[in-house]
Amino acid sequence: MIKTIKIKDLAIGMYVVLPSSWFNHPFLRGRFIVGTEADIERIAATGLHEVSIDTAKGLSFPNIDVMSHRAEPPVLTRQAPSQWEPEKLIPEDLRIALADSRMPKERKAEVVYHSSLVMMERLFEDPKAENIRTVKKEISRVVDVIISDDATARYMLTITAHDFYTYTHSVNVGVLGVMLSHLLFERSNSHDMHELGAGYFLHDLGKVRVDPAIINKPGILTEEEMKRMRIHPYQSYKILVESGQLTEECRIIALQHHEREDGNGYPRGLQGDQIHIYGRISSMIDVYDALTAERSYKPQLKPFEALQIMKEEMINHFHPQLFEKFVMLFL
Repeated sequence: MIKTIKIKDLAIGMYVVLPSSWFNHPFLRGRFIVGTEADIERIAATGLHEVSIDTAKGLSFPNIDVMSHRAEPPVLTRQAPSQWEPEKLIPEDLRIALADSRMPKERKAEVVYHSSLVMMERLFEDPKAENIRTVKKEISRVVDVIISDDATARYMLTITAHDFYTYTHSVNVGVLGVMLSHLLFERSNSHDMHELGAGYFLHDLGKVRVDPAIINKPGILTEEEMKRMRIHPYQSYKILVESGQLTEECRIIALQHHEREDGNGYPRGLQGDQIHIYGRISSMIDVYDALTAERSYKPQLKPFEALQIMKEEMINHFHPQLFEKFVMLFL
């Protein structure tokens, strides 16, 4: 049910429906659950006085216990996942941008990046085998843009989103993973960039088999919750096997993107040269994107701040020479 409320009555946990496209407001989507007070401030800064909320997908208003006059705790229920047929999975804007060689590079970067977010969001809602196959094909075309057009790739780097949605994280890791792999392997024919791109974009598919209350928890996970979260690398691998889309590149990235150079990662506690270079790349970029993401329990870090923390406090987690190459993407 759609309700219209005053901006001052917005609360974390409400599902907002903004009245215009993402060109006219600072969010990547026009429909989303309010996750932080900063979201409310940014909505207010657009100049809107009222906003629509969908009470079937988030908290309602008023959310007040009339007997005690206290706000009820925000309790969100899991929505039934959307069903997507393969032909509807890929945004038309993405197909157009990828095919248009005359589109200005900055504009192409915006369309490819934001349309990739939509594509990955739909895949996470309905990760059946034919959808994974369809998305892998489209990822190959996105990879071609990244590795053939440095200017467009760099524009994509500057517009990277920093919310905490899994599909946003997947696109960020995908774009950065392809950029770094291209830098490292551009003089070699021994690496399949399309399959590497698929691995980076799809590395977190296994999170669809983790309790969404854990995935979307606004605070730090408990030890028990972390145990349940740590199943997702294997589940990513398993989903790709079940869909018939597993390649060696995807296998390595799915299983190793949380391993750490010092052996303190998971799921196998690999260390040093036991970790494949593809695993090292995805692990490092996964951490970087987590540091730059905005969460309710931690501030969003700027790229330089995140890189500084990685260098000064976390360097034992990464291969030092590989980290130096990663930093070069931002220079």
